[in-house]
This record gives sequence, structure tokens and C-alpha cells, in this order.
Amino acid sequence: MSQWSQVQQLEIKFLEQVDQFYDDNFPMEIRHLLAQWIESQDWEAAANNEAMAMILLQNLIIQVDEQLDRVSQEKNLLLIHNLKRVRKLLQGKYHGNPMHIAVIISNCLREERRILAAASMPVQGPLEKSLQNSVVSERQRNVEHKVSAIKNSAQMTDQDVKYLEDLQEEFDFRYKTIQSLEQNDKNSALIKQEMLALQAMLNTLDYKRKEVLSKIGRVIHEIDMLMSNMLTEELLDWKRRQQIACIGGPLHGGLDQLQNCFTLLAESLFQVRRQLEKLDELLTRLTYDGDPIPVQRPQLLEKVNFLLYNLFRNSFVVERQPCMPTHPQRPMVLKTLIQFTVKLRLLIKLPELNYQIRVKATIDKNVSTVSNRRFVLCGTHVKAMNMDESANGSLSVEFRHLQPKEMKTSAGSKGNEGPHMVTEELHSISFETQVCLYGLTINLETSSLPVVMISNVSQLPNAWASIIWYNLSTNDPQNLSFFNNPPAATLSQLLEVLSWQFSSYVGRGLNSEQLNMLAEKLTGQQVSYNDYQLSWAKFCKEHLPGKSFTFWVWLEAILDLIKKHILPLWIDGYVMGFVSKEKERILLKDKTPGTFLLRFSESNLGGITFTWVDQLENGDVTFHSVEPYNKGRLSALPFADILRDYKVIMADNVPENPLKYLYPDIPKDKAFGKHYSCQPNEVSKPSDGGGKGYVPSVFIPVSKNLNDSTEPHSPSDLLPMSPSVYAVLREHLSPTAIETAVS
Repeated sequence: MSQWSQVQQLEIKFLEQVDQFYDDNFPMEIRHLLAQWIESQDWEAAANNEAMAMILLQNLIIQVDEQLDRVSQEKNLLLIHNLKRVRKLLQGKYHGNPMHIAVIISNCLREERRILAAASMPVQGPLEKSLQNSVVSERQRNVEHKVSAIKNSAQMTDQDVKYLEDLQEEFDFRYKTIQSLEQNDKNSALIKQEMLALQAMLNTLDYKRKEVLSKIGRVIHEIDMLMSNMLTEELLDWKRRQQIACIGGPLHGGLDQLQNCFTLLAESLFQVRRQLEKLDELLTRLTYDGDPIPVQRPQLLEKVNFLLYNLFRNSFVVERQPCMPTHPQRPMVLKTLIQFTVKLRLLIKLPELNYQIRVKATIDKNVSTVSNRRFVLCGTHVKAMNMDESANGSLSVEFRHLQPKEMKTSAGSKGNEGPHMVTEELHSISFETQVCLYGLTINLETSSLPVVMISNVSQLPNAWASIIWYNLSTNDPQNLSFFNNPPAATLSQLLEVLSWQFSSYVGRGLNSEQLNMLAEKLTGQQVSYNDYQLSWAKFCKEHLPGKSFTFWVWLEAILDLIKKHILPLWIDGYVMGFVSKEKERILLKDKTPGTFLLRFSESNLGGITFTWVDQLENGDVTFHSVEPYNKGRLSALPFADILRDYKVIMADNVPENPLKYLYPDIPKDKAFGKHYSCQPNEVSKPSDGGGKGYVPSVFIPVSKNLNDSTEPHSPSDLLPMSPSVYAVLREHLSPTAIETAVS
């Protein structure tokens, strides 16, 4: 079943998450129509290879053209229109930057895998539960409702101001008419009656002025209360969700809703500002003793300007945190002289601001970091915000060609810094701009979440550990001295984040049994998840007992092993992986002989082994474990083929494959058959020959059966045998004769 087919079978709450990251940058129609083709391409590799990305983009357009021909024959007008629009988008937007579409599609596929993994987990973790709190959802609805009510109130006040203006014009006309009469005419009874009517009209004007000012004051108060309470909380919640998403958590949404609220409030404040300007205009034409306008208007205008300043300052946000395109799952880790991207948005979307706001990026501006290292940003570091580059028309700017460069300092300063010291240094990317609108000038500043600067890719794992720990432990966006005294983390939250590393990076999260094993490895004992506090040193700095590496280095090596060598097996759920030797024997002891399971090595970095159960003639159960396979061996031979072809030479020199059933009772070929590089019946005949006259060969992993079953069997002897020879031998000779010849 394709990944997209699995996505379509999800519950509605997960489908809503999927809907959030498909937009005009990569429309869902294309994902649906080209599901199998899209999933069969290596978009992640193309994201780092421009030539490969260009080929994939051209092939994608060809695929769209083929779909367009098909729907044209079916006369599906709506789909024809959408496909033409998509084709124009692909050609126009990505032709000059094909790696951008590769990054987008790669990220979409990764998010789908993460959501599928989350859907398969029986229980949500504490962090994810907090992000989906019903109280938060209720507050979001309340904010949207109040913003809409405020907008309506401001518009109604507009009508009151217009009525007041009409009333004053009528008063002004009638008053000037009386003033133009001769003195004798003014003494007439009719004129005196008119003067009484004018006095009544002036009283009404005074009442309406006070009423309008009162309504304006109420609108301003409602905006002030909303900004001070619920809207601020909404923005902080979004920033927290962004932090969690950056370390592998659920995709954060809600920025478009926030933009709508910020924009409507800004429009309402500018509308109130125009109303106050209109009152000032009315004041110049008519004033009187006790006039409320000169008393109240200055205070109200000052409050409106203050609210506008605060609204604009809060609306300037980092929409996408700094990230190297070469490592999309490791944001906020930046390597010197390697380009990174970062995107900012102004949540107040006003057409008057399009291309009028120039944003400047700097690093460590006015900030004292914990080290002597200093950096500058190379590349285009000043750009204008616009509404044309974003699919949803938001007012944003994306820096795509920034590079951090380390400045030369006094001799020897680098040499005094240890490996952990470098990856625990936090730096800040800052952005500043100025908004000039309707006579207001507002200076805006914002910063990225703390980033870690590395100079060698070998520092990436520890740097990423620092990013995880920071964003797990604090919602402070700018605590650059955090690692001077890093706080402990709750074990339950840390385990949840570790599961996210697997779901986001290799497409399948960890179940409760796997997390239990990691908890025991971290603490050395069985503990309560909710109460245990784990230190930063225990996670990333102290070596595991009896080992030469830390817990995090061990776990990161396993992630790398899965990603590069056993990804399909992991996604299918056939790798138990995290299980101790003791638990392994408990699981296997009552199983059919030949039942095996796959687990990660606890003593070797990036190693995977398999253990099977056997039964001696006297009925005793014995266990056999093979020496762990590392990336070197797995680069030469796919792991699924190793499981298929693995042999043990028995005491009588007869080789047998002891692996029959994957735990608990899945026939081996049923579990791994689709991952074999070739089926046994597809092995070539001797007449097929090989390239350049050579007969093709195949490696067969073989172990010698040791008497001491506690020692791992070594797979180091990989005996070369051509597929054609092996096929002929299997057809004409018994297994005993074959292995005698091999021996």
C-alpha cells in the first residue's frame, strides 16, 4: 500500500494535520494524482543536488502533462483548470531554483510519515497532549470571535461619526444663515425660535460627540484587553508549538489564523485613528465651552498609537527557523560557510506595505555569548518583504543565501574550546526593519530561536542534542547562557521527543516497550516516567557504563544506520531494535526453534544483530546471536539479503539457514520477501555471464556454529559464489554435497 493510501485512511484529526502543509507550493491534487511516482523518487537527495533536482522537476512536469492529457479526454473541466495552473506554477516558480521544490516535497513526505507514525501510537505523550489542549482550542475560537466583534464595532462607529458630521454641517449651515441676516430681522419671533432650535441642535451635537468618543474609547479598551491577554497567549502558544515542531513534534499551524486576527485589529485601529482625525477636523470648524473633543481626543489618539506600536512589534515573527537545506530535519544547527534559509512574516497584511519593508539580518547583535567565537553573515542579508513569494499571499521574506562565517580572533582562542563547549554555545540570528505608514514610524526587531554554530559536520549530532534539550526544557526564546547551568528534563517528555526523532527522521516512532528499554538505559533502573528528572550530562556528556560513548551518540548512530541501510524494514515495523539481551531471551524462549528477532547492538555504535532460538536434542533451549552488522558490511550486502542467505555451518559441515520465523511467528520470507534484492529463482544461469566477460558473483554470509552459544557468531567470512553456480548447484546437488564443495 502506498504511503498516500495509508494517509487517506487516517482519522479526521490526523487528516487535518496533513491538510495544513499542502498549499499552492505543492498542491494536494498533484500529490494525489502522482502518489506512486512521487514516492518512488529520491527527493531528499535532490534537495542537495541541483542537477538531480532539475531532472526531477522536468520529470514532474512531464507527469503533470500526462495527467493533463488523460483528464482532457475525460473532459473534467475543473481538473483541467487546476492542472494547467499547477503546470504554470512548476515552470514559473521553480525553474530557477529546482532544489526548492525538492525540499518542499521531501518535507511533505516526511511529515506524512511522522503523522502516520503518530497515528499508530496508542497513547499521546505529555507534550503532544499539552499542544492539543481543548482550553487552547476554545481560546482560539474566542479570539477570532472577539476580533470580529471589534471590527464590527469600529465599522458601526464609522456610521456614528458620519451622522455627527452631517448633523454639524446642518448646524453650521443654519447658524451661518442666521448670522447673515440684518439686525432688525434677528429680533423677530421666528428668528428667536430658530435660535432655540439651534441651541437644541448644539446640545444634540455635544451629546453625539460624547457618545462617539465613548464608543471609540470602548473599542480601544476591547482591543487593549484582547492584545494584553488572549492574543498574547495565542502568539506565545504558537511560538511554543513552533519550538516543539522544530525538534520533531507535530507540525505547528495557526499562523494564518493569527495573521487574520492581527490584520483585522490593525485595520480597526487605523479606522479608529481616522475617526479621531475626523473629530479633529470637526473641532476646527466648531467648538464650544465644555467641548469633549479637545479633552479626550489626545489621550485616545496616544492610546491608539501605543497599541499600533505593540501590535506591529508582536506581528514580526520568524515563520521558519534557520535551517541548512542539506539537513532539513536538523534546524537551528548551522555550519560555517554553508548556506541556510530562514523565513520571516509580518502578521499585519496590508497592501500598502508590499515591497515597502526592507529587512536586515545580523548575527549576535548586541548579545554577549558564552564563547570568544564571533560570526558575520555573508550573502544577501537585506531583502524586501512582499506578498508575491508566499502561496497564501502573506507579507513575508525568505533569506535563502545566508552563510555564517567565523571571524578571526586572537591566536589560540579556538584551541581552548572542547567539542562539547562548541556545541553548547548558543547564538542568535536577529532581524530588524522599519515600518512607515500613515504618519507612523515603527522600528521592528525579532530573533530566531538560539542556533548552534559548527565548523565540522562531525559536530552535528552533539549540536542537535543541544537544540533538542534547549527547546524541550524552556520556552524562553533568547536564553543564550542556557548551558551555563542546563536544567534537568522530565523523563516522560524526553522519551516522547526521542520517539519524534524516529518518526520524523526515519518514518516510524517508538512504542512503549522500546521506550521502556531506552528509559532503563538512561537511568540504569526501572523508574516512573512522570517523576524522574534526567540531567543534561547523563543524556549527552557522560559515557554509558562500561562504554566509550554517550547515550546520545549511541542513539544517533542507530538513527543513521536505519536511515541509510534498513529504512524499509524499520518502517514496516519488523525491527524490534530496542530490546535488552535479557528481555530478548524471555521473548524467544517459548517460541518455535528458528524464531528470531532484530535488535540494535548495545556495545557497538550503529550495529544491528539478530538472535534466534534453538532446541538441543535433550530439549534444552539455546540462543544464538550473530556479531553485529555495521554500516561497512551493510553497504556491501543489503540486510534483507543477509537474512535470506545467512548460513550456519553445523558440526557435520552442513550449512543451514537457522532463521525461520520473525518474532513472534511471521514466516521470514513473508516479512522480508519484498525487500530481497533478487529472488532465488531469478538467479542467472551460467550462460548469462557477467559484465566484460566475468561471471557475476554473490556474497553469502556464513557463520561457524560455536559450541558456546553465548558468543556471537561472526559474519565476517562472506564467501563469494556466482549466482549462476549457486543456482546450478541447488538444482543438481544435495545441500550436504554443496556445502562439502564450499568447505
